[in-house]
Amino acid sequence: MQMNNLKRLLKLTLMSVVAVVILAGCVSDNKSGTGKATRQIDKSKSLELHIKLAQGYIDKGNRESARHHLRKASEIDKNSADAMEAMARLYQLEGEPALAEETFKKAIKRKKNFTLANNNYGVFLFGAKRYEEALIQFELAASDLDYDGRASALVNVGRTALSLGKTERAKAAFEHAAVLDRGIADPHIELADLSFQKQEYAEAKKNLDRYQALGQQSARALLLGIRLERVFGNKDKEASYLLVLKNRFPYSREYLEYKQTMM
Repeated sequence: MQMNNLKRLLKLTLMSVVAVVILAGCVSDNKSGTGKATRQIDKSKSLELHIKLAQGYIDKGNRESARHHLRKASEIDKNSADAMEAMARLYQLEGEPALAEETFKKAIKRKKNFTLANNNYGVFLFGAKRYEEALIQFELAASDLDYDGRASALVNVGRTALSLGKTERAKAAFEHAAVLDRGIADPHIELADLSFQKQEYAEAKKNLDRYQALGQQSARALLLGIRLERVFGNKDKEASYLLVLKNRFPYSREYLEYKQTMM
């Protein structure tokens, strides 16, 4: 009986030791997993930060700092599509169109529905006067309902469509952009210009006023204002626009056009 009790006690003790070992292993594995996950999160955040900093420096034209952060991003993940897109813009800034296009294409291929890359690649193509190709990229960007820059992408659609003589598509894109973002001025100057060309002067005036109410002024808007006020016979307002155009934009194409065609 005592032997049986001793055997039972030994068995229980052995089971307890095994349980402790297993539990210790589980705790150790969990800690290891947590550490690995934490390191992964840190790497992801670091990658995102380097890319954002690079994008900001590219916007400011600071090539050296942008390249520094893109190198850091590449060290973390050499296959990052977001880093590739930023690098494409850097190549564009540095006057390397072949490298820029190649890198844009790689980024778009690597990441599905890469709207930012579609829009920026469209800007690249537009600058190269490859309007048909640019329009495809801008339409892709504008079709993404979750894209924060969708209104700007629609403005890009409109301007590219105008370059291709697709006036109705352009007008629809500008109107859509104005609805999506009531604080964006660009659609209104485009709509004002289109309306003026169609002799819809009241509509043109409405859009020009909206453009200026959003704090925008340009030689283009001033010349259009001069033309509109001349149509409406408002000589004082016409003279006011002319004075601003002459003083602020004396070497502009618009002021030269005024002197050649309207004086």
